[in-house]
Amino acid sequence: MVRTRDDRIDDAVIAAALELLAEKGYAELSIGSVASRAGIHRPAIYRRWPSKRHLVVDVVVGQIGIHPTPDTGDLRADLIAGITTVVVGLRDTVVGSVLPALVADLAADPELASTFRESFFEPRRNSTAAVLESARVRGEIRGDFDLGFVLDALAAPVYYRALFRHLPLDVHLAEQAVDTVLLTLAPREES
Repeated sequence: MVRTRDDRIDDAVIAAALELLAEKGYAELSIGSVASRAGIHRPAIYRRWPSKRHLVVDVVVGQIGIHPTPDTGDLRADLIAGITTVVVGLRDTVVGSVLPALVADLAADPELASTFRESFFEPRRNSTAAVLESARVRGEIRGDFDLGFVLDALAAPVYYRALFRHLPLDVHLAEQAVDTVLLTLAPREES
């Protein structure tokens, strides 16, 4: 008999991890402290997440989401809405404070980096890529652009500010990033 995963355990663990990240930070977080806070035995957590880093990746996904970019037909508004979810997630949740340490762990652990890309990074990029493709088909933007670069350029200012905290994260940053990228995507004038 195969046991099904109990979502109540998942929810309790994620909630406990969020509380502890807010109280103690990333470095002090441990599976033991999460287990104690959640009232769950450690083996139940390790069956779901092989390490605290993997648990934190799921916390990031839960706090920021993976399908943020709507496709309403208004490219500028859709891109701003999508990038704003990152701004808000990094500014208004514990994710912003743990991101630098998580990024360091991602750099040191290729398997974790792959998990992060598959569960968080790629779904977000794919939803934004789909919106850009719709706009390209409508003729709203030119067709010859480097999609990877455009996706990076949209989000890079947000992640840069979240990592270095040299300037505030605000919704105007999302607008600036989108407007800058859209200038480069404007259809070319035919001569």
